[in-house]
Amino acid sequence: MELNEIRNESSIKAKNGIGFLLAAIVIWSIITIIFLLPVDIQQKNIYMLISTGIMFPLSIGMSTMIKADWQLKNNPIGNLGLIFNFAQLIYFPILFFGMITNPEDAIIFFAIITGAHFFPYGWLYNAKPFYIMAPVIAVVIMMLGLYLDGKDLWAVSLSVVILFLLLIFLLIIDYKKK
Repeated sequence: MELNEIRNESSIKAKNGIGFLLAAIVIWSIITIIFLLPVDIQQKNIYMLISTGIMFPLSIGMSTMIKADWQLKNNPIGNLGLIFNFAQLIYFPILFFGMITNPEDAIIFFAIITGAHFFPYGWLYNAKPFYIMAPVIAVVIMMLGLYLDGKDLWAVSLSVVILFLLLIFLLIIDYKKK
């Protein structure tokens, strides 16, 4: 089987990873609510990190709900998506640095890391929307962070939700073409 066929098979069976993105929308919606709470920024950041603990089980549930097979056991590149996802954890020292040195920017660091980590999924799923939206998410969040200057940080997480919805829309179009 040719590499592009393998990648397209991954795209179709896993439905471009949309189950994980749906779970991410739930989590970033929770983060939006957290950043609307009348608690100090350190508590918000801790709650933000805690909320991510449901990502994997929620992703499995969402993938099951949309009938996506994200495991791809008989596909030679099947484990690559999981490796890409775990690779995001390597960037967490940047997030922790932000939480320590400037707690108001932690959500911005987290949103940029989350958005940018989608870039290699463009290769895995042979899906251009990941190549387009990963840098768009990173740049939009950076610009928003500069504009907000530590205020109304809930707008960062809400923007992530909106950008993820756009990504899902584009990925559905890509999936249906295949």
